[in-house]
Amino acid sequence: MPPSAGISLLAYAAVAIIALIVLIARYRLNPFIVITLISVGLALVAGMPATGVVASYEAGVGKTLGHIALVVALGTMLGKMMAESGGAEQVARTLIDRFGERNAHWAMVCIAFLVGLPLFFEVGFVLLVPIAFTVARRVGVSILMVGLPMVAGLSVVHALVPPHPAAMLAVQAYQASVGQTLFYAILIGIPTAIIAGPLYAKFIVPRIQLPAENPLGKQFLDREPRQQLPGFGLTMATILLPVVLMLLGGWANLISTPGSAFNSFLLFIGNSVIALLLATLLSFWTLGIAQGFNRDSILKFTNECLAPTASITLLVGAGGGLNRILIDSGVTNEIVGLAQEFHLSPLLMGWLFAALMRVATGSATVAMTTASGIVAPVALGLGYPHPELLVLATGAGSVIFSHVNDGGFWLIKEYFNMTVAQTFKTWTVLETLISIVAFALTLGLAQVL
Repeated sequence: MPPSAGISLLAYAAVAIIALIVLIARYRLNPFIVITLISVGLALVAGMPATGVVASYEAGVGKTLGHIALVVALGTMLGKMMAESGGAEQVARTLIDRFGERNAHWAMVCIAFLVGLPLFFEVGFVLLVPIAFTVARRVGVSILMVGLPMVAGLSVVHALVPPHPAAMLAVQAYQASVGQTLFYAILIGIPTAIIAGPLYAKFIVPRIQLPAENPLGKQFLDREPRQQLPGFGLTMATILLPVVLMLLGGWANLISTPGSAFNSFLLFIGNSVIALLLATLLSFWTLGIAQGFNRDSILKFTNECLAPTASITLLVGAGGGLNRILIDSGVTNEIVGLAQEFHLSPLLMGWLFAALMRVATGSATVAMTTASGIVAPVALGLGYPHPELLVLATGAGSVIFSHVNDGGFWLIKEYFNMTVAQTFKTWTVLETLISIVAFALTLGLAQVL
């Protein structure tokens, strides 16, 4: 492709993203329709064959929804059981008792950091969001005051901390030590989560006015208060079951012989969908039957909680369709090619390539995988002595500037009932803070080592 064509492609992509934001935020058009129209329009302008445009968009939607729709559905059912049984109330009471009402936002960032270790962001989010709503109501604060620290903890773990699946991909690519990476990630991740979570929430939440009614929050809060609540230990065991199962799946090749029946079993139960399915089934007993609910009540809960997730699922799928168009049209290749023309240090290359891929595709995991695949051969060739720091720099770049092509953007917007502009001011800035702070701390650590 001639240079002028590549520049034109990047210009088309930039115009498409700007048009998306303006049409949704300024003119309040339906986001699903806008994303679909812009995706198709970008594909045609970029020169993709007309016969393949819809197939490409559908493939992106299908691939994204194949995982996310199941995760959101199962996680929402589990959350509903926590809410109806009073389990979320019990966890909220215990956290508030331990941390104090004024420190509820610190409690949420801590539990998110722990629970998020083996979970992809969306899984951790749907597991913890009922607790966030309950804590916010009990303390009498905006959902954002506890919700933003929660998503900050989840996002930091997603980007930096093994054995999270995304971080493990980069560890393997850079041939880094898992133990050292984990140590450095916690060293850098804790202050990053504090700055982007509780501290930023204290600054931004007073400046964001949310509607009085939250349709998704209502399903977790509008119910008769229960006199007898399930125990804290029982509730946490149910929540943490998928966490434990996914940890086992992530470490399957270390604790069993690859290819063996036991190894296959661990990989199977460690799959996020299977782990959530098992946890949801367990919740029907621990938070359902054992709490006095009958099968009809459980069926009612699990049916009624799915309706509010339809719009989220469609938006996340549309973001996946745009992601695929950006890849198939060659936009992502142009970004990588442009970045490779500059001779940068391996750390800066890891962060910059991941940041560019993140903005282009919307996926932190794709950004991390692609960037580490590009930078690893260069770093190994140069003999860079700290591959663990390369993992952290790449992870930091992979979460920068979440916007309309990221499924997480729409999850946050819909669950917290914000406008697109408010989501940019809260979630997008939070993600960018994580990226910049974590990278700055990584550079600082590189100077010390």
